Amino acid sequence: MKTTNIILASSSAYRRELLSRLQLPFAVDVPDIDESPLPGESPAATALRLAREKAAAVAARHPDALVIGSDQVATLDEEQIGKPGNHANALAQLQKMRGREVVFHTALCLWDGRNNTHQLEDIQTVVKFRDLSDAELDAYLRIEQPYDCAGSAKNEALGIAILERIDSSDPTALTGLPLIALTSMLRAAGVGFFPSASRPSTTPANPDQSGV
Repeated sequence: MKTTNIILASSSAYRRELLSRLQLPFAVDVPDIDESPLPGESPAATALRLAREKAAAVAARHPDALVIGSDQVATLDEEQIGKPGNHANALAQLQKMRGREVVFHTALCLWDGRNNTHQLEDIQTVVKFRDLSDAELDAYLRIEQPYDCAGSAKNEALGIAILERIDSSDPTALTGLPLIALTSMLRAAGVGFFPSASRPSTTPANPDQSGV
């Protein structure tokens, strides 16, 4: 089977680390798109649109490749919560979310440049934040500095301590790249993960016995 190039359309180190778990060779190309939500756009629609636009932008530069685009939007009371960017914004986010349930929409797009088709899915994660004091939240932020994480929730590190519960069909979705959904999409696109397992055996069941 011909090897298909796989490209991650992202500048995120978290997504690169997650994708490397699949032990597939891949390249990285950073898309240059406007990630601002559109007026009146729902959080899920924003995440899906941006995941698709990221994948499409990179696919245009790499014909015949499989391009992975992903985007995450957190929402509380239907209000989008993005990347805080700095300490003050992050603290304000966490103060608003403490003791509350927040829905994270992690959208995933796999663009197949061989036929210009794409698969698209929104994986939702419901996160219950602990009701922590301002001092605890401030200390967490100064240790982790998760200013590039939607909702300031860096769950793969100390951020797990500010969370009370995570409900999701895909445990990697909250970190930014839903690997269960991605492996399903890649398999549908013809990518194999266990090539040796698909080879039929030609060895007789009982090689020491012969028919009479």
